[in-house]
Amino acid sequence: MRKKSEEYMQTNEAAISRRALLSMIGTAAGSAVMYGAMSKMGLAKESTWKGRLELQGDPKGASVLILGGGLAGMTAAFELRNAGYKVKILEYREKAGGRCWTLRSGDTYTELGGFTQRVDFAEGNYINPGPWRIPSDHFAVLDYCKRFGVELEPFQQVNYNAYVHDTNAFDGKPQRFKEIDADFRGGVSELLAKVADQGMLDEMVTEEDAEILVSALKSWGVLDDGLEYVTGEASSSHRGWKLPEGGGTTGKPVPSEINPLSVILQSGLWSKISGGHHLHMQTTMFQPKGGMDMIARGFEGEVGDLITYGAKVTRIENTETGVRATWIPSEGGGAETVEEADYCICTIPFSVLGQIKTNFSSRMTGIIQNMPYYSATKVGLEFKRRFWEEDEHIYGGISYTNLPISQISYPSTDYFSDGPGVLLGAYVWGAYSYQFNSLPGEQRVEKALEYGAQIHPQYHDEFKAGVGVGWHRVPWTLGCFGQWKDRDADYMDACQMDGRTLMAGEHISYLPAWMEGAILSSLDAVKRLHETVTAA
Repeated sequence: MRKKSEEYMQTNEAAISRRALLSMIGTAAGSAVMYGAMSKMGLAKESTWKGRLELQGDPKGASVLILGGGLAGMTAAFELRNAGYKVKILEYREKAGGRCWTLRSGDTYTELGGFTQRVDFAEGNYINPGPWRIPSDHFAVLDYCKRFGVELEPFQQVNYNAYVHDTNAFDGKPQRFKEIDADFRGGVSELLAKVADQGMLDEMVTEEDAEILVSALKSWGVLDDGLEYVTGEASSSHRGWKLPEGGGTTGKPVPSEINPLSVILQSGLWSKISGGHHLHMQTTMFQPKGGMDMIARGFEGEVGDLITYGAKVTRIENTETGVRATWIPSEGGGAETVEEADYCICTIPFSVLGQIKTNFSSRMTGIIQNMPYYSATKVGLEFKRRFWEEDEHIYGGISYTNLPISQISYPSTDYFSDGPGVLLGAYVWGAYSYQFNSLPGEQRVEKALEYGAQIHPQYHDEFKAGVGVGWHRVPWTLGCFGQWKDRDADYMDACQMDGRTLMAGEHISYLPAWMEGAILSSLDAVKRLHETVTAA
């Protein structure tokens, strides 16, 4: 029976989301199969970065108006100015970066609906409402960080000492990642090793390969000579000891009791241990020191002089000889200003662009207006002390749960420091996120505390401050990332120049939601625009 605390947010669990389906594919058939499924859905592709852009040829004094000062817009501005173009950026906010955004002590954030939150974190603490990690195969992001002097540090995606949790398993008590991982691996290895050893795979592998397979499974699953995964020194060396190895007269360790494979399977916790296998989640991952917006600041240091801040675009028009954009001050009350240029690169999310007056072609307009944006919510929680380190010896990484908060991510910086620390206390997707988004910020924080306390009982006693961001209420994006209803039919048309306007951003990529996708999309648009100009 479902626990009472979950009744606050009920969803139709019979409807399987793409995210849940991908998780099931990955855990049942392996990360390679999941990656293939994600690729077909347009959610995962390798970075196509081939090195720094080199634009040859004379731009002939051409001017380019860039709409949106996120990473895609600033990438385009940086590369085009270096190639000799006249460039100007219109940015809705008072700062650049778009979804590359960090909230720090003293910041105030007002979302749609008038909910205003003031961040009351201790000095130096922060939360990244948008991007929060950089895969090591996102080569474009890493190169720009290196070029602009953005200092990076490791981000811990997988921590074997973190928790996996399901309210319907183990009496609702969180289990250490390493215990479930070792027991699942051991149980599966035992089954397969015995099948192979009994010659039941003869039609699938040679006798020699079967012998090698048994040997490999014995090592991988820490099986005994009888090909069984049992309680003892071998299993405890992977899953942890009941009484760990020590010194002196009390140093003899006591093995921990394993869970039978049937218990692991019935618990469903096996579905929460494969995240680090995915291509974009594999060690090593990175984060900028001091917050994700250090990347935005790096770009801003190069092209900040080209940006008009606080500019809300109200109209975009392709003309016979160029592009005209009309804007008003984002805070309201000012007169209209008209900007003109020979070409335009528009990085405004389609969720917002669909509400702006344009004279784009009917085909482009239809694509823009028909793209939904994925819903997500993040909640940052600051606590008086780093109890996850001091009490539970968790240093970085992520705990996973079936509760609406989905996961808890521990900071990958300032280990062993005294004073307050900030957790990502909720990263909510799908139906639960719509429910979170409907709440005022302070109630999102309360819900994150309520659910998180089922994993960390210290929550309520140690809580200091919090902030919750629902991406469908963020004025400059109105959603987390773009989803294609029919990528095969629409994607290439969206990439084409419409009049004198090209689209760019994470939504014009096969790496949606990632900064890499936004940058690669921009580089592609810049290259094609330059080819058009130099060929004219």
